[in-house]
Amino acid sequence: MSKKIACLSSSAAIAALVLFTSAARAEMAISVYGGVQSAPHSDVEVSDEPDFTAGWEGKSFAMPPYYGVRGTWWMEEVGQPNLGVSLDFSHAKVYADDETLADSGWSHFEFTDGLNLLTLNALYRFPIEGTRFTPYVGAGAGVNIPHVEVTRASGTTSEYQLGGATIQAQAGVAYDIADRWQAFVEYKGNYSWVDADIDSGATLKTNIMTNAVNAGITFRW
Repeated sequence: MSKKIACLSSSAAIAALVLFTSAARAEMAISVYGGVQSAPHSDVEVSDEPDFTAGWEGKSFAMPPYYGVRGTWWMEEVGQPNLGVSLDFSHAKVYADDETLADSGWSHFEFTDGLNLLTLNALYRFPIEGTRFTPYVGAGAGVNIPHVEVTRASGTTSEYQLGGATIQAQAGVAYDIADRWQAFVEYKGNYSWVDADIDSGATLKTNIMTNAVNAGITFRW
């Protein structure tokens, strides 16, 4: 599994390099953000135990905190200055609540070194003439790479895995604070299909919806 994750990371890095170097004359941007992220309950299927429903806590500011990094190419060079492509990584996370642990009989169940999300997205912005505000929307798809943390009577799992696919939608507004700098706030939602291996040859499946309200800063060149 670690080889698959390494291959995935290398492929993403190569894709980002090709994307951004081929767009050297376009408007480029790099953004960093944090915020408050949560997740509603989700059903959990376990291959060797009864299924159960997990209640999730986000704990956005607990270590390791929720954060994200995004690179964007605005397609000025092809005559579409308001259409963009972004590569977005977010360190989302979820903790099973006390009721879930009591119901399942597990002592530990988290994706807290990340329900890590890597997506390729299309963005569209709507400049408002005469103001510094620029609303935008976006959508895309990619993969989730969770750090699977499960402790139950039969054993313990604590490792990064390739969990499956994720889809993303976002909407926000940016504000020009200087020639090359913007601040922004946004909503970002991801729906992730997580299929993980746990101890004793068992599997765990759950679909997790994360909702985040982000604030961040962007540098453009």
